[in-house]
Amino acid sequence: MVPSGYGSAYVRADPVLAAGIGVRRGGSWPIRSASFRISAPEPGRSVLGILIDHPAQAAALVDVLAGVTRPAYGELRVLGHDMATIRGRVAVRHRVGVARRAARPLPGLHIRGLVEHGTRLASRNRSDRSLLAAAILDRLSLLPWADVALRAAPDAVARRARLAAAAAHQPELLLLDALLDGLPLRDVTALADAVRDLSRDSAVLLAGCDREALLLTCDDVLVLANGVLVSA
Repeated sequence: MVPSGYGSAYVRADPVLAAGIGVRRGGSWPIRSASFRISAPEPGRSVLGILIDHPAQAAALVDVLAGVTRPAYGELRVLGHDMATIRGRVAVRHRVGVARRAARPLPGLHIRGLVEHGTRLASRNRSDRSLLAAAILDRLSLLPWADVALRAAPDAVARRARLAAAAAHQPELLLLDALLDGLPLRDVTALADAVRDLSRDSAVLLAGCDREALLLTCDDVLVLANGVLVSA
């Protein structure tokens, strides 16, 4: 049975399986050895947290899972595809949503425009994509902010808008790069509730430095220290 809620594409098999992967960025190795899986045994319990000790680790992890880069070594399968191959990386890109804390908005971009841009990966016509954007704006309580410039919005609202844009095309896997780091507890709680709500329809990985935010949001939290995944 497909769970109810926003979207119908819910991952039954393990959406991510990583075995001894390493990721290189420039001359450094933010990930030297990581083995983990993201499973979705039941709706609403598919949020995996990875506690990192440097922001570059979160960016590197999200990039390799989203198909932006390839693992330097080890085995990585995302949504059933081998991420060491170009074909595999291309195949997952429209099935994954990415939200980053450090994303830089275009000047003058409004929240509605950001979310509508996020629907471009959906295999829908323009009118259907507009409906998708309206639905996720409503679901994440962003309609009152829809016509506000992203740069003028409070930080917590801007991050919620990035989450909405990442989820707008109904991805099977949501990747969140430090999205909850550095927020006051009240804002963390509200954003964590939104992430868990979206996990009814998508598997979610949240990487960040804020241990309390990860524990509040995630079903399981792993630790990546000095580039090595050391504990669960």
